[in-house]
Amino acid sequence: DIVHGDQAFRTTWGGYRSQGKTPESKPSKWNEINEVPFFDVQLPYELALKIFQYLGKTELGRCAQVSRMWKALAEDEVLWYRLCQQEGYLVGTSISAHTCWKLALKNCRARERTLKTNWKNRIGAVSQLRYELGKILCDVHSCDGVVIAGYTSGEVRLWDTRTWDYTAPILEAMHDPGDAGPRPHVSFVRINSSLAVAAYEDGNIWNLMFGREPIHHYQHNQRIQALALGSEGAVVATASGFEVKVESPDDRGFWQTTATFDIRKLVNFLNLVPDVVGSPVAVAAAEDIVYLLKAEDPGKTLHSVYGQPVTCLDVSAHEAAFGVKNFGWLLNEPNQILLYNLETSQCLKKMGNSIGDFTCVNLQNSPPNMLVTGNKDRRVRVFDLRKSESLCSLYAHQLGVSAVQMDDWKIVSGGEEGLVCVWDQRMGTRLWEMHARHPVRHIWFNSHSLITANIPDEKSLPGTSITDDDLTVHHKYRGIIYAYEFSADQLAVESVLPICRSSYDEVSGYNYNIGLAVPYDNI
Repeated sequence: DIVHGDQAFRTTWGGYRSQGKTPESKPSKWNEINEVPFFDVQLPYELALKIFQYLGKTELGRCAQVSRMWKALAEDEVLWYRLCQQEGYLVGTSISAHTCWKLALKNCRARERTLKTNWKNRIGAVSQLRYELGKILCDVHSCDGVVIAGYTSGEVRLWDTRTWDYTAPILEAMHDPGDAGPRPHVSFVRINSSLAVAAYEDGNIWNLMFGREPIHHYQHNQRIQALALGSEGAVVATASGFEVKVESPDDRGFWQTTATFDIRKLVNFLNLVPDVVGSPVAVAAAEDIVYLLKAEDPGKTLHSVYGQPVTCLDVSAHEAAFGVKNFGWLLNEPNQILLYNLETSQCLKKMGNSIGDFTCVNLQNSPPNMLVTGNKDRRVRVFDLRKSESLCSLYAHQLGVSAVQMDDWKIVSGGEEGLVCVWDQRMGTRLWEMHARHPVRHIWFNSHSLITANIPDEKSLPGTSITDDDLTVHHKYRGIIYAYEFSADQLAVESVLPICRSSYDEVSGYNYNIGLAVPYDNI
């Protein structure tokens, strides 16, 4: 049995004291490979290292005070490399990447504390990702800081927010030179680490992997109701009419339809299951039926209850969570979130007890065994999947919640009124908020950045067609994308919001061009 911490220190120290010497008075030269003093025995170095690998940071620090040999053992690079990987820092890095992994872990933890402080106090830089020639914003998606946006002009734009001086390119779409008139609106855009996809109102879809020109293009006979892109790899699923298609490239890079599924109703929500080995698996919600679409079992129904339409959907590698609406003769039963196991097709949990409809759910990006939802009753709810009741309920948005995401300590929610709120989950308090004119339709964040998109529901500018091309007219109706950066290496001048950097002597253009004395006071 191994005695940890202070007890190990007292035992070893007492052994040396009984022999009339201190740990520092041991021989200066030790064979570290074969002779490690371990209480009353000598252990090989590798065996002692295997014992020390079960200790945490605190125990290793205490053992390092026992003797010089134990200090060398407790500060072994293998032990601190393992601790760094276990805590989620520098994952995928080889052990030779740093000369001192104990210092690397210390720096990572200090950076995490700084980022958490910056998040809580809204310290960082914020930028607006605008493209005026695109007219009205239609859809936005992001992946690891790369943002894709589609507009009513038919153009698609990319931004890499990880590089602030990056010029956003316009992605070229495939159009017949003989086509006359304006291009159709962009209906959906999706992006992952290797692929960008855009869908148009007329059923055209193109994929981009490298460069600015599409690598694949195909057309549906009807309007596209839903578009899904896998979290990794090149797999695209589309729903048009009563049909769902799954497309992916073969070994030679040629795109082909890998599966086609016939659905009895129009699809409202469509997701691809992540981390699937073999043929892709999709989950589709069509009114009050949820389908599990596999190539070997194309017509499998995951959930079907007449009179309970599905209002939101999200999937993880093994589970699917969706909201159901009860009405009519089911008024005595409240709206709920159902959790299904995708392998057994069994309902695991029924969560929630709300009068309002669940409008958004985030399962894939939530911490393990956690789920966050938004509702029309203005509340954001966090559920523990091991229980049925909610852990916390936050009164968030006056017109209902439209987008939500959480991590282990904070929640970011967006509402139909255009408000973005950041919450401390454990305290249940609102840290700060930002407001824009249109509903929040997209939220994505990681440890140091946040992407939000306010997308208008109305896709036509008010006024005559003569002023539609004037970039200064109807600016407030176009929608906007915000990119926040909370990294500690931001310059002090860039660490405040643009409205707080304005001054009294600017030319009057908007009624909010004023110099604020607080909270950023430079007077």
